[in-house]
Amino acid sequence: MTGIILFVVAFTLLMFGIPVAFAFGGSAIVAALLDPNIGLDVFGLLPYRIYGIMQNFTLMAVPLFIFMGFILEKSKIAENMLESIGELFGSVRGGLAISIVIVGAILAASTGIVGASVVMMTVISLPIMLKHKYSPKLASGVIAASGTLGQLIPPSIVLIILGATMNISVGDLFKAAVIPGLMIVTIYIIYILIIAFLKPQMAPAIKTNEAYSKILIRAAKSLIAPFILIFVVLGSIFAGFATPTESAAIGAFGSIILTFFYRTFNFELLRYATVETVKITSMIFMILIGATAFSLVFNESGAGDIITNFFTAYVSNKYAFIAITMLLIFILGFFIDFIEITFIIIPILIPIIEAYGIDPLWFALLIAINLQTSFLTPPFGFSLFYLKGTAGDKIKTKDLYLGIIPFILMQLVVLLIVIFVPKIVYILVN
Repeated sequence: MTGIILFVVAFTLLMFGIPVAFAFGGSAIVAALLDPNIGLDVFGLLPYRIYGIMQNFTLMAVPLFIFMGFILEKSKIAENMLESIGELFGSVRGGLAISIVIVGAILAASTGIVGASVVMMTVISLPIMLKHKYSPKLASGVIAASGTLGQLIPPSIVLIILGATMNISVGDLFKAAVIPGLMIVTIYIIYILIIAFLKPQMAPAIKTNEAYSKILIRAAKSLIAPFILIFVVLGSIFAGFATPTESAAIGAFGSIILTFFYRTFNFELLRYATVETVKITSMIFMILIGATAFSLVFNESGAGDIITNFFTAYVSNKYAFIAITMLLIFILGFFIDFIEITFIIIPILIPIIEAYGIDPLWFALLIAINLQTSFLTPPFGFSLFYLKGTAGDKIKTKDLYLGIIPFILMQLVVLLIVIFVPKIVYILVN
């Protein structure tokens, strides 16, 4: 009963617009007061839990990667890269859309900030695509889908938080996510090429009078430095030279060095990146504290044991359990962010995962792919809000929703492949 009260109160508070951290923390207090077997004494354990979170070395990577992303976004490095690659592939039918997918993947591997990626690509690319008679459905779908690649492609904030929550190696999670991430990028590009071949009017080529050699040199210059940064950050993790946190520190410092290389450094840039990093990091850790209070009361009430016993007693097949949890996370992704899902739902699922003997690394990757899909799903997908809010009247909501459906289906195909061919996850890990 206490578990039901927890979720009902939390959902009600969220519907009234209460910030997530306070909604979960407040629901924990209400449920503890209503259950005479728990009471407020249970929160005496909360400081010890919070202190344990503060000692988590892995979570230090979160603000460092966020800082790196804001530096690259605000310094125009990512913007220059998007423009030059757009020119590079523009002469091919569907080339502009392909360039957005490629830049989305590069941004994902260097920033991992979904909102910033979607907004930036909408501001820069959407007017150009519409000007050159690209289909509004295809244009909006490509931008929204490419902007969410940062949910899965390392160094993803989602993977860092999942690794810390599930107590598994973030480095292994990064390695495991590379192949599925590249699969999604590849299937996006194949889809665009097919559409451009079958319906040339949806993705026409862009003619230019400039020498292609000049375009190629400009694109190379814009790509060299970001690729070096990505290689150093991810390469040091994959080679075992550094932990994700140490690599994040290298990445944060390296992003500042790049601003000197491109002559875009100034103290206003540094101030902006620092302040925004503090805001986002504070939000994440406030949610973590509220979620810790929530899970403390939930576990004390015995609700976690009831759920575990239910699944092990009535759901004998682990694939049935995976199907149920994937559907649940997919639906929750319509309404709440990945942070809340990770901090609230995942701790409940961990004992059940252990009971079924499911590899937590594989399961964590399934969750990451699922969360990326939920970011795109109408009517509440966060990426859709970012794009529509930035594009305004340039894109109709109907076109946005219809345009994103093929990309959602493609991501679900990759999710099914990873479920039924789990060896894909371990190719780089092993």
